[in-house]
Amino acid sequence: MHQTFDAAIELNLLHANQEGADYNREHFNEWGITCLNIMSSPGAGKTVLLEQTLAALKDKLNIAVIEGDMTTELDADRLRKYNVPVIPINTGRSCHLDSKMVAGGIHTLAHQYNPSDFDLVLVENVGNLVCPAEFEVGEHAKVALLSVTEGEDKPLKYPVMFQEADCLLITKIDLAPYLDIDLDRITANVRQINPKVKIISVSAKTSEGLKQWFAWISDRVIENSTKQIATQV
Repeated sequence: MHQTFDAAIELNLLHANQEGADYNREHFNEWGITCLNIMSSPGAGKTVLLEQTLAALKDKLNIAVIEGDMTTELDADRLRKYNVPVIPINTGRSCHLDSKMVAGGIHTLAHQYNPSDFDLVLVENVGNLVCPAEFEVGEHAKVALLSVTEGEDKPLKYPVMFQEADCLLITKIDLAPYLDIDLDRITANVRQINPKVKIISVSAKTSEGLKQWFAWISDRVIENSTKQIATQV
């Protein structure tokens, strides 16, 4: 009885969240914005990746960031140094952003700026390998990060994150020579969960793979813009 009741509550929560995510996506589409949801465990390198991304692309694309953390604005402050709008969201005890939280971030952005001026919104989700993947926020694509320091088995132990990802970044590969880690095994385990996911190995320290990551972002913006234009015709 309790299990059935709990499952019903979870289903209702996910359904309500999905409705909110669809609403957010409608706004992004109306404004011509591509939204990417960046997810990983804590310490996998989301913020430093965004720092590198903003440094490389902020003069080519108009970018805003919605920055999710349980507490503080430490990561938001790091990203503000790149002179792009950064909307912080503190989730308190919640281990993920949901569509309602991101809707608040969208409204803040729209109040302070003309949202139609932006090409790309990057959502840095709360560090967690489970919950963020289950709650859409209105994104057009999900990006998961997996650090080589986390081991080869994480895709098998936490499959939902990797099943849902459109792109997987294997991060901190400059550390691979110093670890007992098999990059091919990581890739094989990810492919077992999600055969179609785009996999890019990157290092924020050496810049390896970053150009490929930037190109993937640019392709998503162009692809989504083309779809939005086709829908309006």
